[in-house]
Amino acid sequence: MKSIAIKNFILDVDGVFTDGTFYYTTDGKVMKKFGPEDNDTLSLLKDKLHIHAITGDKNGFAISKRRIVDDMHLPLDLVSTFKRIDWIKERFNPQETIYMGDGIFDPLVFRQVAYSIAPANVFFRTREYADFVTNARGGEGAVAEACLHILETFFEPFDLFSHQFTQ
Repeated sequence: MKSIAIKNFILDVDGVFTDGTFYYTTDGKVMKKFGPEDNDTLSLLKDKLHIHAITGDKNGFAISKRRIVDDMHLPLDLVSTFKRIDWIKERFNPQETIYMGDGIFDPLVFRQVAYSIAPANVFFRTREYADFVTNARGGEGAVAEACLHILETFFEPFDLFSHQFTQ
């Protein structure tokens, strides 16, 4: 267990909750693929951490909102890739924050938060700056794996199969 006092888990949406693919038709962006296990494992952290999602995708914001806010009941904000660390600093203590991202500019955040996580499909240069890289790709269980890693690293030893679940 790390001795860092972690209070927040901030996650990028595209490439983390999703596989990073945008599905377009002549009508515009119409779909994103989200991972099925992410909501269940995030529920294991909800009594331990403040969880907040962010996206820089203004054209796909309604799609992200439908999944993140309406289905998963998590807060979601539209935050430019270049303003993320400023946004975090305005709302949270970066030294009490875990950030999960996959993009080319996420090292700007990784270097200033307490702990950083990236999915397996992270931009190749960004991988070098992450404290932990999941085996799973974004949209394919990366958030779920990150949640279990957080439980094992920052909280009591956690065994998913002996955990007592409540409704």
